[in-house]
Amino acid sequence: MEDLLNASGGCRSAPTQCSHSVPEYLFDQDSRPTQVAPDIFAVQLTDRWNTTSGNPNGGYLMAVGVRALQQQSELRDPLVASAFFLRPGAPGPARIHVESARKGRRTSTGEARMRQGDKEILRVVATFADLDQADGRTLSLAAMPDLPSPDELINPLADITLPGVTVADRVEYRVAQPPGWLRGQPSGDPSMTFWMRFADGREPDLLSLPFLADAAYPAVMELGEFPSATIELTIHLRNRPAPGWLACQITTRHLTGGFHEEDCDIWDSRGTLVAQSRQLAILH
Repeated sequence: MEDLLNASGGCRSAPTQCSHSVPEYLFDQDSRPTQVAPDIFAVQLTDRWNTTSGNPNGGYLMAVGVRALQQQSELRDPLVASAFFLRPGAPGPARIHVESARKGRRTSTGEARMRQGDKEILRVVATFADLDQADGRTLSLAAMPDLPSPDELINPLADITLPGVTVADRVEYRVAQPPGWLRGQPSGDPSMTFWMRFADGREPDLLSLPFLADAAYPAVMELGEFPSATIELTIHLRNRPAPGWLACQITTRHLTGGFHEEDCDIWDSRGTLVAQSRQLAILH
């Protein structure tokens, strides 16, 4: 299965011609913070990751914050990160203030506060580790979804135009059949399984998983609800993902007073669990 998933290689639609050099993808360009002072980074948020709200996707903002914290950490692998979305972000310049909370031998933790103008829009707390040194017991009691190969499935957004929802151009999906909400017939079952990858050929890695965990349309739409706004998102990074498609399973089980959770599990092309996330969101 892994050979099948990776058969297209890293140049399937790369932004530069295939060569021995490593192409730079939009995600890397748009999520790269630049240090401008001790513990302060600058970033130019773009409109290439906008959602139905007209604002940048929350997972994209979170990935920027985690990336700033990584630059300040001696341990390079993000292990867990939690983001609180205080206000909607907007395309344009932002500043990120980072602070180290603890530097340990096995883990280190820091906090990032992203501001636009005089308002804080995002706060991220993340812990980093060295996954190469994680040599303890490994046991998985949940199996990867039993999905046909991506080549046997359909892209539900292939023939659909979503004006202004630019994040839909950044990610490619494969599902067995179009979701009910897309046909105007929500199924009543707020769960889904699907394949996902960057549309431009960028392979997944630990720094992209906070975005990818938030890149699918919300499962709550199968209850006939319009997309909701994320209040908090936590992600556990379990392994470095292998190249290729990612298998995803997303579920909402509780909707209370307009608030709902969404759980997302992600496996890589080897069938290895690479990320688990839970977010709390509120219906518009």
